[in-house]
Amino acid sequence: MLVVRDQAFAATTTNNNSILPGIHLNIGSSTGPTGVDGTIQIILLLTVLSIAPAILVLMTAFTRVIVVLGFVRNALSLQNTPPNQVLIGLALFITLFIMQPVLSQANTDALQPYLKGDISQTIALQKAELPFKEFMGKETRTDDIEIFLNYRHEKMPAKVQDLPMSILVPAYTISELKTGFQIGFMIYIPFLLIDLIVSTTLMSMGMMMLPPTMISLPFKILLFILVDGWNLIIQSILSGYAH
Repeated sequence: MLVVRDQAFAATTTNNNSILPGIHLNIGSSTGPTGVDGTIQIILLLTVLSIAPAILVLMTAFTRVIVVLGFVRNALSLQNTPPNQVLIGLALFITLFIMQPVLSQANTDALQPYLKGDISQTIALQKAELPFKEFMGKETRTDDIEIFLNYRHEKMPAKVQDLPMSILVPAYTISELKTGFQIGFMIYIPFLLIDLIVSTTLMSMGMMMLPPTMISLPFKILLFILVDGWNLIIQSILSGYAH
């Protein structure tokens, strides 16, 4: 009986091995410059794809949105509520909503003509940059642009769209961080007043050993609910891009 089971197992293993496809990796010399150029393009494409998320984050509204949402959570003295996954997911969808006109224009002017073969890859990239440059140019402060222009000893062009991405992207990111911090400061003020009132009340009652944060947290949440805080925060973010 054991012999029969061993023979059946061996037969099954042999059949499975015969079904598995063979995979062969060969590294050989290229047949000409075209092969080398294609290989380099593939390597560059993989490199760009690996850093594409970071590039898109810095070229969209994601930076300001996630900074503001982070300030809201910190101002409420909430450590992990909402969780990071919820904040990042909400920030992504708000970013997609804000960037929808820009993405649609890039798709119409660059991606679709390139897929149809009407324009080359270089022209497609140039056309795809234009809507992003227009969007970033509206939100970028001139002082932030001049930081990088002065470093290169260059003058401000007539149009912001004429700036290279190497200057416009970091300048736009700095401007978004400044705006996000300004909104965060305004968010902090009412909750800071609650902390001061609670701390003063506890000290006057001689309850100095009781943590003020533990007492003020319910009042912060109540205030945030009464004023419909999430609605106000999202409206302020969207109105900042309504040009």
